[in-house]
Amino acid sequence: MLYPDTTPEQKRRRLRDMLADGALHRFPGAYTPLSARLIQEKGFDGVYVSGAVLANELGFPDIGMTTLTEVAQRAGQIARMTDLPAVVDADTGFGEPMNVARTVQELEAAGLAGCHIEDQVNPKRCGHLENKSVVDEATAVKRVKAAAEARRDPDFLIMARTDLRGVEGLDAAIDRMRALVDAGADAIFPEAMRDLDEFRAVREALDVPILANMTEFGKSRLFTAEELAGVGVNMVIYPVTLLRSALGAMERVLEAIERDGTQEREVDAMLTRARLYELVDYEGYGRFDEGVFDFEVPQRHAD
Repeated sequence: MLYPDTTPEQKRRRLRDMLADGALHRFPGAYTPLSARLIQEKGFDGVYVSGAVLANELGFPDIGMTTLTEVAQRAGQIARMTDLPAVVDADTGFGEPMNVARTVQELEAAGLAGCHIEDQVNPKRCGHLENKSVVDEATAVKRVKAAAEARRDPDFLIMARTDLRGVEGLDAAIDRMRALVDAGADAIFPEAMRDLDEFRAVREALDVPILANMTEFGKSRLFTAEELAGVGVNMVIYPVTLLRSALGAMERVLEAIERDGTQEREVDAMLTRARLYELVDYEGYGRFDEGVFDFEVPQRHAD
């Protein structure tokens, strides 16, 4: 009712097991706790919490404006709503190596199953934009080492993201990925790959799980799960998809109200009251306290 039955430790073990099975696992991006429950209900493997989405939800661009406290709190709220493992974007670790170590411990305490640390310079930007700047290899390695050494639960996944592909090319990026794995990264997030052959090259170069970022309006085509599985990708994220979908729907409804003076034309596309109550488990709370859910759910025109 209040929390899922699965403990954070069990979720971390589940994530480790799924990334070891050689298959592709899909992690849509949740931007609210309730959206995480919907992701689980639809049969996905895990939940992704995007740093860009958390920043955008606060009204900021994705340039490193959020704090560790904000990210840990919101990511923890999302993780607590699902039995699925949740992986969070920890940007550059929110500071120097000691800050990176604290970041990992805070995210672990918040119930996350893993995080990724990137090698951009602050102020950072979306990985699919031009003119990114990355730190030198020694700095990137220090971040990953600090993250790996800081975790208390050995199953907490430390993923290293590199943006070097868009700065120095694929070969340089692969060299850095190898160094990050040597530093303790359990998995690799090669950002802004341009085609399937680049993912295949990364797969052939590394022995750890790799992630594909299928963000809309990015550098690559939106490859299908079958295509990504075919080149050995282990995990695919859809980081901003639900936020973009929700905001697009909000914009259309607001325009309808402004145009028509009512939202009537848009109601059939909305989540019903009954479905919303189902998602928040109104009946479960009612079983706990009979005074909570003791009414008939109103239908559309009885609201």
